[in-house]
Amino acid sequence: MNFKSLAVLLTAAAAPVAAGPLAYAICQTGCNGMAVACYAAAGFTFGVAMPLAPAVIIGCNTSLGTCMVACAAVALAPTL
Repeated sequence: MNFKSLAVLLTAAAAPVAAGPLAYAICQTGCNGMAVACYAAAGFTFGVAMPLAPAVIIGCNTSLGTCMVACAAVALAPTL
C-alpha cells in the first residue's frame, strides 16, 4: 500500500468532530478584544453604560455581534 492510498483511507475513516467549546472560547475572546479596541479608538470604555450611544459605539456593537455570530458557526462547524 502506498502513501497516497493510506492517506485517502485514513481521511475517509476519520470521524468529523465539532470544534467545540475551546474554539468557541478563543473566538469569543478575539471578538471581545476587537470590541475593546474599537471602543478605545473611539475614546470610550467598553462595558460602561451610556444613556445614548454615539454612532461609533453602535458600529462597534454591530461588529461585535457579527463576530459572535461567526463564533457560533465556528463552534458548530465539523472539523477533521
